[in-house]
Amino acid sequence: MRRLIRLLTLALVLATGAAGAADPDYRLGAGDVIRISVFQNPDLTTESRVSESGRITFPLVGSVQVGGDTVQAAERTIASRLKEGGFVLRPQVTILPVQLRSAQVAVLGYVNRPGRFPLETATTRLSEVVAAAGGVAQGGADVVVLVGTRDGQSFRREIDLPLLFREGDLTDDAVLQGGDVIYVDRAATFYIYGEVQRPGAFRLERDMTVMQALATGGGTTSRGTVKGLQIHRRDEIGRVSVIEPRMNDPLRPDDVIFVQESLF
Repeated sequence: MRRLIRLLTLALVLATGAAGAADPDYRLGAGDVIRISVFQNPDLTTESRVSESGRITFPLVGSVQVGGDTVQAAERTIASRLKEGGFVLRPQVTILPVQLRSAQVAVLGYVNRPGRFPLETATTRLSEVVAAAGGVAQGGADVVVLVGTRDGQSFRREIDLPLLFREGDLTDDAVLQGGDVIYVDRAATFYIYGEVQRPGAFRLERDMTVMQALATGGGTTSRGTVKGLQIHRRDEIGRVSVIEPRMNDPLRPDDVIFVQESLF
């Protein structure tokens, strides 16, 4: 019966444009806006903001302490107050968070506005918070790292933002929880020097080849040659090897390309 009541209430809230149901184990905090409904008592439906002291005001029972309680615990508290006061014989209380101001996530690294951001709804997704942080800054990586806790266990996920939208599959656009940390690392780079028009460090684009890297560097100078082209590549333990690549070979992060001078 209680599950049916929750589903009916959720349908009503969605129809009126509310944010949706939160995790019943979510702990309410200051700034959260919640909608409280009592089954078969529509006149008691109330939208209230949790105060800095963690309290809300509810019809008939007055001030109720809910700060720090889970959604389910707060429902039981209000139901108990209604029953003890003789206002409702068998109260079935449902709480739906509308805005989760107390739940915040941190966005760090190569974004335009790093900082802490509130989760406005119970279904706020990673892409929305990255957008609130001004998006990935110039020099930032495509892959975003999400660190947090789920079911009492620490977890870490790498999410390829461009791939989400290019393929249209948003299942990896994670729903966030309070305490999550989003980190955008520096984009991978490669280096090119020697007889090229524009030597220096450049962003390593997805699936970039040696030929594309040469084009990024402006091509060889009049004295340069692609014959004997070398890549200095560092392995996982820091050893540097020198290879002579083909033009269609893919580059790796931190590769160093050396273009030699033609002998003739």
